[in-house]
Amino acid sequence: MKIAIGSDKSGFTVKEAIKAWLTEAGIEFDDLGTTDLAEVHPYYQVASEVAPRVQNGEYDRAVLICGTGAGMSVVSNKYKGVYAVACEGVYSAKMARAINNASILCMGGWIVGPELAIEMVKTFLNTAWCQDLEDWRAENMHKFAAKLSAIEDGIYE
Repeated sequence: MKIAIGSDKSGFTVKEAIKAWLTEAGIEFDDLGTTDLAEVHPYYQVASEVAPRVQNGEYDRAVLICGTGAGMSVVSNKYKGVYAVACEGVYSAKMARAINNASILCMGGWIVGPELAIEMVKTFLNTAWCQDLEDWRAENMHKFAAKLSAIEDGIYE
């Protein structure tokens, strides 16, 4: 699995902690955001760099951190087939994958600390779509995925 990670100034400290864990865990990643606080990239620029690369399959998943996670998710969700969810805890990170099949985990550097962020990333990366869901719910998720794709086709044509 290849991961993209990025942040603006507000998410920089959390991003650096996640990068250290990814390196230690042997997970391949590229930092596509602010890499030096002397040269800060705004959230919309970082998300606009990452989301299309998730969309085209260059990266399997991504982690984006801004102040609240909302800005990164708003921009990322403008790309067809990219599902970004702003999460504030481990459970929401798990359900973003299990129910929403999210490809981008967004979080807020003003909201979550480094330790919680790492646990969220671990959970996000280790959860499959429909994992641990009841059979009826998983079946509904698969049906909805086809409908969502049709909705996107209508929007992005």
